Amino acid sequence: MPMEDSVLARVAIGDASAIKDCLQRFGGLVWALARRLSPSTSDAEDAVQEIFVDVWKSASKFDPDAGSEATFVAMIARRRLIDRIRSRARRKEDPLRDSQDWNDPKDDPRAPRGELAAEAGLAAKALEQLRPEQRKVLLLAVYHGLSHEEIAAQTGMPLGTVKAHARRGLLRVREVLAGEGGRS
Repeated sequence: MPMEDSVLARVAIGDASAIKDCLQRFGGLVWALARRLSPSTSDAEDAVQEIFVDVWKSASKFDPDAGSEATFVAMIARRRLIDRIRSRARRKEDPLRDSQDWNDPKDDPRAPRGELAAEAGLAAKALEQLRPEQRKVLLLAVYHGLSHEEIAAQTGMPLGTVKAHARRGLLRVREVLAGEGGRS
């Protein structure tokens, strides 16, 4: 993309119309990332605002030879969202130590009902059959949205061990679910 067509180059020089163009072009991408990695809609809305502030501040650093504008914006969003996740994690105690029902989806008032509840029940049964370390890693990844690195930091496990537990756990869950599906 030629630099004169670059929305980020226009933002960097203070072009007021570029801000609107930037929001239109990247708003959906940033919202999707924020919603996926935020615990609530209001938290996602706050994250989107912070992300676009970071985009305005960093627009002059955009290098079209290093990647596309969408990639640049997505990386800023990802970094900001990871910072927010880590900040939330630091503010609260280890959920594994303080609560015994943290891994029981049937106790969650947001849990799905009907056919989805049956599928969730099968998944919960599959998780119960895992080794405790595998279950812990998968629950931190799925329920809390933590990355392998964040799980390693929170649990004190080496990164390679976290990755191995995640992979083996997922393979075992798949085996259990395939067996359960064949019985119905």
